[in-house]
Amino acid sequence: MTIHTMKNTSFKKVNDIQWKEFALQSLKGKTFESLITKTAEGIELQPLYSESDFLERLTTIRPLKEKSGWTIAQQTYATDCNDFIERLYESIKNGNESVFIDDTTQFEWCDEALVKLATLLKKYPVYILSTSPSNPLLTVFDIIPENERSAIHGVVSIQGWNLPVGYVNIRTLGADLWDAHHKGADAVTELALTLSLAAQHAEKSYDFNQFTNAFFVRLAVDTHFFMEIAKFRAFRILWQAFGSAYGQNIIEPIPILATTSMRSYSKLDPYVNLLRAGNETFSAAMGGADIITVHPHDILTNPTSSSIRYARNLQLVIKEETHTSKVLDPAGGSYFIETLTSELVEKAWTSFLTIEKNGGYNAFLSSGALNEQLEKRFDEVATGTHSLIGTNGYAELVDASTSAVKDRNFEGRLAKPFEELRTEFAINQPKTVLLTFGELKDFKQKADFVTGFLATGGLQAFWSPEFSDVSSAMDWLDTEKPDYVVICASTTSKPDLIDEVLQHRKSSIKFDVAGKYDASSTEKWLAKGLNGFIYKGQNRIDKLKTILQHWQGGEWK
Repeated sequence: MTIHTMKNTSFKKVNDIQWKEFALQSLKGKTFESLITKTAEGIELQPLYSESDFLERLTTIRPLKEKSGWTIAQQTYATDCNDFIERLYESIKNGNESVFIDDTTQFEWCDEALVKLATLLKKYPVYILSTSPSNPLLTVFDIIPENERSAIHGVVSIQGWNLPVGYVNIRTLGADLWDAHHKGADAVTELALTLSLAAQHAEKSYDFNQFTNAFFVRLAVDTHFFMEIAKFRAFRILWQAFGSAYGQNIIEPIPILATTSMRSYSKLDPYVNLLRAGNETFSAAMGGADIITVHPHDILTNPTSSSIRYARNLQLVIKEETHTSKVLDPAGGSYFIETLTSELVEKAWTSFLTIEKNGGYNAFLSSGALNEQLEKRFDEVATGTHSLIGTNGYAELVDASTSAVKDRNFEGRLAKPFEELRTEFAINQPKTVLLTFGELKDFKQKADFVTGFLATGGLQAFWSPEFSDVSSAMDWLDTEKPDYVVICASTTSKPDLIDEVLQHRKSSIKFDVAGKYDASSTEKWLAKGLNGFIYKGQNRIDKLKTILQHWQGGEWK
């Protein structure tokens, strides 16, 4: 085929029905519904989105974002005030665009350092969140002359502390969903609670415009890439609807602060956190966040100069390589994201009205609904329904005891139960072997699964040689003297094999079987002294905790 022919080649247009028919042929007996994924928000993600979906739900958000791009708000980690100023100067020189302060900045401040900080506040926007009202750093706002305070802009949100007069361009009324996010809230709930908090603040203000000028939103951004893009976009549409409900014809945009979520961060494999942070940062940028803060991948232990630089450079690379900072709505026009955004808007607005009807934001938090969402998330991670690479899947057996150099307490981290198990088993663990029968093809799938299953709790399993008979296997066990054995064999081959192993088992060894079997076999084997089973879909935390509880001090209890 010549280049000329290729340039003039066209493809036959395929409609949705034809595509679905072809997809069903490819599924080889599975239903089309098996391609649909249901999210925590109750939204069904389709395998294909077409122009018809887009046209049915088309809603533009471009007028609702004030300008393209976003501000890089990098945390500064320091040991004292002078170190803080020095590191802040360096951070700004290398790409940081603001002064960002949170609860990591807690030390005494000298007058000289406060004067330098005040000078920086006049040049760069300031974002202060989640710090103590007694933090000496806050005295910087007192030393700035009143006639210069209007030049300072940004966000300062501290419970129990009031900003001195004159800072007319600093926003202090916020809908900060950081805590709700880490208590389990899904995207719909976060958006609904944001509106509920906005309503709470708006009701206290005699003037809606005055409220708008003081208001900001902070959302944590998680790893569900497309859902997070849609979440940020959905808020802007919801904000327009919210303003219209208050009788406003012109609705001013408000800044959205995005902070990478700690929900999926893990101490066990911190470099995976770097990938998570990159995913989250890009989705926040695509969704239209105005200010983005990226946590270093080792924030749970001890951030280094390298990890802080990586966190900052994530944003710089995205700006430089993708040019998303030059586009007002980078994700606009995507059939999938437009549809997902619209679905979030509908569900969030309905949820918001329900929350308000039942007493508002505080009443919702007291209802326990978030606890249910968080418990569901922990259960999904424990059973493997939700994957945390490096934690509940593809876990690398490293020394977990060295990971806890410093442990910042972030509520709602899904990896924490696995981390606790890893720490316990690092102290002492049973000698574990997988007792394999038959050829490699007969047991490999089960043995691989069990090896990975146990590794998530810090248990190292060694594979036995391939045995064809129980007698040889038992002789080998007598020599190796393991504490814990998992039998891995084909479900169909030698049905009496497990009976024979249990008949000759040593009482000092705990035996489990890989796989899930019928009720009659299960009851029979348990009655013969089998400890239990390891299988896909099992709650790993419960199983590993049971092993730990029975194994204490170097012997079975």
